[in-house]
Amino acid sequence: MAVKQLPLSFEFRANQTFDDFYTGCNLEAVSLLQDAVVYRTESQVYIWGEPGLGKSHLLRACCNKAQRVNLSSFYLDLSAEQLPEPDALCGLESFDLVCFDNLEHIMGKSEWELAFFNFFNQHRELGNTLILSASCPPADLKVSLPDLKTRLNWGLTLKLKALDDDDKTAALIFKAGHMGFDISVQTARFILTHYDRDLNYLWALLIDLDHASLAAKRKLTIPFLKEILNQDTSR
Repeated sequence: MAVKQLPLSFEFRANQTFDDFYTGCNLEAVSLLQDAVVYRTESQVYIWGEPGLGKSHLLRACCNKAQRVNLSSFYLDLSAEQLPEPDALCGLESFDLVCFDNLEHIMGKSEWELAFFNFFNQHRELGNTLILSASCPPADLKVSLPDLKTRLNWGLTLKLKALDDDDKTAALIFKAGHMGFDISVQTARFILTHYDRDLNYLWALLIDLDHASLAAKRKLTIPFLKEILNQDTSR
């Protein structure tokens, strides 16, 4: 049975890059995305896929990459929990790259759709790059404004594929390496067997497990993980 609780609080790294994103079966999509940022091969890219595949990470990585090649960039999360007012788009048309995450949350909201439509036209006229993410393909977005629906189907559309168990095992080892510690294949498989398999959860879990191993001055091994599980389930 998967266990979700840990005796430590989760923390997320704010500075996410392409270097610490495990591409796996999404290598081609990630490569095309980087080309759109660095070489400006596409004026518009739309990324979609189920939650937890790393869409937010990739959009933040795009902004990070743009800044490294001296392009101005802006990332805006449109998730329902922190949706700003539509006037937040004012002035964004001048940025070389703008990334909108969780686009589906503004669809069906007339003021937001109109504001986004106006931004879209101004930003494109200036020759800038737009990268969007959502949980569904552009044709499935519940858009009320017909002209906006048409525009959202322009450009390159990329679907992120879900990782299978072998990819998730490799991803855990990859992430741990970028965090500065090693885990074995057996340890990674143990984590997948006994904890929630959601990727966002797993990345945060690695941070907590790293903290726990440092505090206990022990390596992240299966016996140590079993102790943490026993402590957690006894609470």
